Amino acid sequence: MSDKKLPTKSSSVDVDAFLQKVAATPVRKASGEKGRLIFAMDATASREPSWDRACHLQGEMFQETAALGGLEIQLAYYRGFGEFRASAWASAPDDLLRLMTAVHCLAGETQIKKVLRHTLNETKKRSVDALIFIGDCVEEDVDALGAIAGELGLLGVPAFVFQEGEDRIAEFAFKQIAKLTNGAYCRLDANSAQTLRELLRAVAVFAAGGRLALQNMARKEGGAILQISNQVSKPG
Repeated sequence: MSDKKLPTKSSSVDVDAFLQKVAATPVRKASGEKGRLIFAMDATASREPSWDRACHLQGEMFQETAALGGLEIQLAYYRGFGEFRASAWASAPDDLLRLMTAVHCLAGETQIKKVLRHTLNETKKRSVDALIFIGDCVEEDVDALGAIAGELGLLGVPAFVFQEGEDRIAEFAFKQIAKLTNGAYCRLDANSAQTLRELLRAVAVFAAGGRLALQNMARKEGGAILQISNQVSKPG
C-alpha cells in the first residue's frame, strides 16, 4: 500500500515501449484454444480508485478477443492481513465484473510473491498465456520475487506489469519481474483510464491470438490503435 501521488501524465515512450514488447512476445497456443490470462491486482486500501477503474474496463478484454476464439480470465488479488484469493476462471465479462465488484479493498502489505507463486502453480496444471499485474509498491524481498519470476519465464508465462505511482523500489522490482518472465513493464498515471484501456486490450489480444492478432485489431480500428500498431511492428 502506497500513499504516494500518481504522476499526472504517462510517458508516451513508456506506453509505446510496453506495446512494442507485447507485440514482440511469442505466444504458444494450440488451435481452437481460448487464451488464458491471470488478472492480478493489489487490493490494499490505497487501491480503491484503481480497482473501480479496472471494473469498468475489464469487459473490453473479452470483447476484443471474441473473434480470436475467446479469453478466459482468472481474477487474483491480495489485501488485509495475509489474505490472497484467486477466482474461478471466467469466460464472460459479466462473470468477471461480478467477481470484481464483490471485492472491497483493505489495508495491508503487498503479497506479490503469492501472485507469482499462484501463477506458477496454475500454469503447471494448464498453460497460462500471460499474467497482468497492477500495483503501486513492493514491501517484499525483491530477490525472492525474482526467483519465482525466473521460474515463470522458463515456463513461458510473460508478466505484463503496470505501475501506478513513482515508488522507486516498486519500479525496480516490477521491471525485474517483467524482464525475468520475458514480459513488459509500463507506468500509468493518475488519469490513465484510456491508457489502461489500450494496454489491457493489447495484452488480451496478445494472449488470445499473438502479434498478428494485435496488428489486425489496429487495422480494423485505425486511429490511435493503428498508430500504436505501426510503432510496434517496427523491428526492435
